[in-house]
Amino acid sequence: MRRVFVDAGAPQHDAIEEAATWIRQGGVIVIPTDTLYGLAVDPFNATAVARIFAIKGRSRDQALPLLAADPTQIAAHFGPLPQPVERLAARFWPGPLTLLLPAPTTFAPEVSGGTGLVGVRVPADAIARAVCAGAGRPITATSANVSGQPATADPDEVERTLGDAVDFLLDTGSTPGGAPSTIVDTAAGRPRLIRAGAVPWDDIVRCLQDA
Repeated sequence: MRRVFVDAGAPQHDAIEEAATWIRQGGVIVIPTDTLYGLAVDPFNATAVARIFAIKGRSRDQALPLLAADPTQIAAHFGPLPQPVERLAARFWPGPLTLLLPAPTTFAPEVSGGTGLVGVRVPADAIARAVCAGAGRPITATSANVSGQPATADPDEVERTLGDAVDFLLDTGSTPGGAPSTIVDTAAGRPRLIRAGAVPWDDIVRCLQDA
């Protein structure tokens, strides 16, 4: 594994571009997010997606969450966003709100875990967003750990546990950690809470009611 240290306050462009290049070429990399470190691959690349499931020992019926650079990038790959999604995106992105959308048919089937839906968000982490922008597509962001083991904010722990299995680690030091993203199903009908998290459900309901 190649490990590159990056100043989170002033990230080196070359490091961001290298991370994006690994993704475009089918590699498996580890990136920081606004919560923990995540495993990032191209969700359109079935071989790269299969490597994530093998590395984590993850069940194939568990969907992979995605990160994107901005709502425009999401719309470019998912199609026009429904009005409730646009409203929530304007209020809570960048931030810890994951919205479930119908998965594009061009995604590797395992990305949706067989549900036909995939969760995506714009993270409150400039480096993660920059990698998405450089890759030119949303990327996966499942936690960088073996399934059943604690997720981590520590890049040293990532290298200790996954170093032989991944291609590249973008290291910005310890990430903020904290509560996971709130997950909301916006795929059909009235939005519904799937997982409570950092964004309170009451705030989401209020945002939709105030429109």
